[in-house]
Amino acid sequence: MCSLGKYRAGMMIAAAALSVCLLAACGSSGSGSSSAQAQTEAAAESAEVTDTAESGGAGEAETSADTAAPETEAGKEGSSETAIMLPKGAFDISGDELVFADIEIENYGTITVALDKTIAPVTVKNFVNLANEGFYDGLTFHRIMNGFMMQGGDPNGNGSGGSGTTIEGEFSSNGVVNPITHVAGAISMARAKDPNSASSQFFIVQKDSTFLDGNYAAFGYVISGQDIVDRICSDAKPTDSNGTIKDEEQPIIRSITVRENMQ
Repeated sequence: MCSLGKYRAGMMIAAAALSVCLLAACGSSGSGSSSAQAQTEAAAESAEVTDTAESGGAGEAETSADTAAPETEAGKEGSSETAIMLPKGAFDISGDELVFADIEIENYGTITVALDKTIAPVTVKNFVNLANEGFYDGLTFHRIMNGFMMQGGDPNGNGSGGSGTTIEGEFSSNGVVNPITHVAGAISMARAKDPNSASSQFFIVQKDSTFLDGNYAAFGYVISGQDIVDRICSDAKPTDSNGTIKDEEQPIIRSITVRENMQ
């Protein structure tokens, strides 16, 4: 196999393993972690790479072909009184009803995200409510994979916890139209295998991971601070192929502040 072929195969296997991990941890019990590990190993051993994810993050083994209609790739018409800078390749959410959240991370700075209440009202309401309650204050990013994403919002700090409630999965394989694609800068909900198991865990995509489209509820985009996402992912020292970060090395969320206007 040529070096490029080996590289692409390696990246696909890594993505599959990551997806498996996301499925296992989010909002599930401790048994989910062992299940995720088994799925990860199986994915790594298989030549067929599937779109999977772990406890609270990115895709699942069965990716549906109808994850996004062709027109969503090009974006949609829309305007906003305040211009926002969307990531390259992002679905155009500028004409939708948006709220904004500043995610302040200790020793790194602030990541600002625009959240789409039009496309993902249930997901945005859940995230905003938790943020306003101070739920995320002091929690961490416990799972980081350079070249993929950073996942956090678990009170247990290991991918097994949540807020105590779960929400509907707003994505196409669960019967909900959601054209927000998982390009670099997308913010999305982590979940367990159950499509309606998302709770508090979320992830921010570092590099384009559109294989997650249709199986995870993306609900907005980073509009400022993607360089911080890159720095956190680059600094991370995972202890395993799942992106597990030691407790003492997990970046800390100081606060998440929600506001109605961009300014």
